[in-house]
Amino acid sequence: MKTLVLIDGSSYLYRAFHALPELRNRAGAPTGAIYGMVNMLRRLVKEHPADFIACVFDAKGKTFRDEWYPEYKAHRPPMPDDLRTQIEPIHAAVRALGLPILMIDGVEADDVIGTLAVQASKAGIATTISTGDKDMAQLVNEHVSLINTMTEERLDPTGVEAKFGVPPNRIVDYLTLVGDSVDNVPGVEKCGPKTAVKWLTQFGDLDALIARADEVGGVVGQNLRKALDWLPMGRKLVTIKCDVDLSAELPKAFESLVPTPVDKAALRQLFETYEFKTWLRELQAGEGDAGTVVSSAAPGAAADELAQPMLPSGELVELARQYQMLLQPGQLEDWLQKITASDLVSVDTETTSLDPMQAQIVGISFALESGEAAYLPLTHRYPGVPEQIPLDLALATLKPWLENPSSKKVGQNLKYDQHVFANHGIALAGVAEDTMLQSYVLDSTERHNMDDLAAKYLGLKTIAYEDICGKGAKQIGFDEVDLDTATRYSAEDAEVTIKLHQALSQRLAAGGRLQSVYRDIEMPAREVLFRMERNGVLLDKAELERQSHELATRMLELEQQAHELAGQPFNLGSPKQIGEILFDKLKLPVVKKTPKGAPSTDEDVLQELARDFPLPKRLLEHRGLSKLKSTYTDKLPLMINPKTGRVHTNFAQAVAVTGRLASNDPNLQNIPIRSPEGRRVRRAFIAAPGYRIVSADYSQIELRIMAHLSGDEGLLAAFERGDDIHRATAAEVFGLERDQVSAEQRRYAKAINFGLIYGMSAFGLAAQLEIERSAAQQYIDRYFTRYPGVAEYMQRTRESARAQGYVETWFGRRLWLPEIRSSNQGRRQGAERAAINAPMQGTAADLVKLAMVAVQNWLDDAKLTSRLLLQVHDELVLEVPEAELAVVREVLPQKMAGVADLKVTLLAEVGEGANWEEAH
Repeated sequence: MKTLVLIDGSSYLYRAFHALPELRNRAGAPTGAIYGMVNMLRRLVKEHPADFIACVFDAKGKTFRDEWYPEYKAHRPPMPDDLRTQIEPIHAAVRALGLPILMIDGVEADDVIGTLAVQASKAGIATTISTGDKDMAQLVNEHVSLINTMTEERLDPTGVEAKFGVPPNRIVDYLTLVGDSVDNVPGVEKCGPKTAVKWLTQFGDLDALIARADEVGGVVGQNLRKALDWLPMGRKLVTIKCDVDLSAELPKAFESLVPTPVDKAALRQLFETYEFKTWLRELQAGEGDAGTVVSSAAPGAAADELAQPMLPSGELVELARQYQMLLQPGQLEDWLQKITASDLVSVDTETTSLDPMQAQIVGISFALESGEAAYLPLTHRYPGVPEQIPLDLALATLKPWLENPSSKKVGQNLKYDQHVFANHGIALAGVAEDTMLQSYVLDSTERHNMDDLAAKYLGLKTIAYEDICGKGAKQIGFDEVDLDTATRYSAEDAEVTIKLHQALSQRLAAGGRLQSVYRDIEMPAREVLFRMERNGVLLDKAELERQSHELATRMLELEQQAHELAGQPFNLGSPKQIGEILFDKLKLPVVKKTPKGAPSTDEDVLQELARDFPLPKRLLEHRGLSKLKSTYTDKLPLMINPKTGRVHTNFAQAVAVTGRLASNDPNLQNIPIRSPEGRRVRRAFIAAPGYRIVSADYSQIELRIMAHLSGDEGLLAAFERGDDIHRATAAEVFGLERDQVSAEQRRYAKAINFGLIYGMSAFGLAAQLEIERSAAQQYIDRYFTRYPGVAEYMQRTRESARAQGYVETWFGRRLWLPEIRSSNQGRRQGAERAAINAPMQGTAADLVKLAMVAVQNWLDDAKLTSRLLLQVHDELVLEVPEAELAVVREVLPQKMAGVADLKVTLLAEVGEGANWEEAH
């Protein structure tokens, strides 16, 4: 079957203009729309080759719809001058790319596209319409589909119904009811998409609804009856005309729409004039015939092409936008209509604090996919500040939209904003996209703050917070920033965020399974983490005070012992004095030196010396207790939220390169549980009256993942039998029966098992076990002889990492290894060790996130009041009512074990108690 691609050129124009920053060549001519348009067209031509193609633009002047309804598009602002000056070169670029252009006087591009689509269907030609315009959905049928190249969304009849709630033959009725504020076509007042779908489902079509309008109750029913006289005209305006006479423009019908070869000379002139240097080099090298600037990473690529900057040069530019400041309730109402009618809206809050549980709103900014943005100042305070909309009134106005799950929002780290809204009694819903998480999934080794992302992917230099608020002791609060400056800063944040989403979405879509990692793991986990942070955990302050007192007493004893061993008093917190005692007075061996040449007294040195000398051992113990006291037993009571009476940690989702979560303020993942004093800190994390703490911990998850990824038959069989895996490994390595393995041999096997997961060499294993390197190598050789699948997996992984520059988790998360091809042997070997470990640690991180989501979904579906509190490494901690304890203990490990179908069974072990220590 022949194929036809119809490009909505007018839609492309505006999307290209608003999607990129204000680029200019050295002569000062704007170039952003030209660049964006050419970029999108080259990609479209490469990914959707067709027998026939046309780029359709709106012609100048009025159309027949203006005659029907003089107010048609009356409120649409005139085309920006910077876009108008780029129209002619854009047309020239389209022609140079070999694409036919259509512009029909008195007819909109939609109608030309509709007519061609109908004619193509009659001729048996399959049509793809490339557009971002929802009105085009009425054209979809078995021969016609839509493609949105920005989002990679493709709509066939089933897709249209899934997206809009009605089939293509009811889209006109749907649009008539909801109206189109952009084209100034009124619908039924207060009738949004949900109401329109409800009516059309109930009554069948618009005509039936009109005939039975008196059956619709409430205020919206009254509004429907008020609109009855208008609805026929509304339907006429939103209906695409599909019988336009095209004979003059297309005398040979579709044969006039055959693409022609690229005009390299014309493209070269355009690229030189507008200084598209990268494309010019490609063209001069003979590589510019087709293709795309944005492409997926090929095997062997030295770096992630998905995460490369979008712009042709490395120079950063600044946005020069005029944003709207919303100071009147009417202005807010106007913007509420805009965001309600939009498919996706960027939202950002300005606040009084970085603490998400304490922060209060100062202002809110919004941006649309078109790039239009506004700032709503609410609680700014400085001499002469203009009157602002009262906070309560503004939030009451916005609350229905903010809490509507069908109103899709995008933001940069929206978990923070979700907390801020919750502080004001608003349950933010409809969180559809998060640019921080998009960036994190693309490349976890990069920085994910908005300023860096804007520079990398958009070539933008954004306004920094410190630029407007200062820094250090002189920094002011955002509520003290003048409204003009605050509007430029905050509205820019919102606009840049939605542009980043558009850029990052394309890269995720081209990145193998990355889209699934983002959509199915990170975004659902984000919502669970928000709820966990909100829940917080109860602390026993009296218990912590007792522990602090006991730690202080023990530290004093250790200090006295250290003074006795040293033969004099000294400051145990002074590296200089410790060095003088250890190396000058006691003449202990110097293990290593600092960069300045002095003997080092760091922890590794003290660990080495503590094997043979008592004083370093006392110093280490004192140092550990001091850290425990200052970081936890003294500090935790000060971090209790006065409103909730609980401690609320923050789970940082975009920090660890392997995909693991990081806990901070307070950090509950680094409580040193190897010492009795460290384990006791968990005793202070208690359940509320009538509740119990439940801990569920994956058993040997990374070893199980090693068995799964390697497919080694021996390891798989050991787990299948339920063996003690370290005893089983010892039996294999030492050639014994399992019941003959000694405790020391099991310890060696455990070190081998976990050491190999972390890519440990014979040298590292020898150091850990305090044995000769040759003996360590012998143990490793025996291990690989007994488990050859593991050796093969490791070699395969190293080769794949060198070829691709990354490794992947079982679920498709990419873990980039920048040093894997380094000429520096140490760095390269470090990257190779990371290549072995990262798939296992990353897969474990993915599994735990999936487990959190599965457990939370189960709790919600079962309507249980048990709540997730913490996630620490491979452990989930819950607070469970005593009445639900039995069912949670039974079902929780099943949910955790069932999140993935691996070759080896996952096992979660459950404990419970009055506090975390008892439960664990």
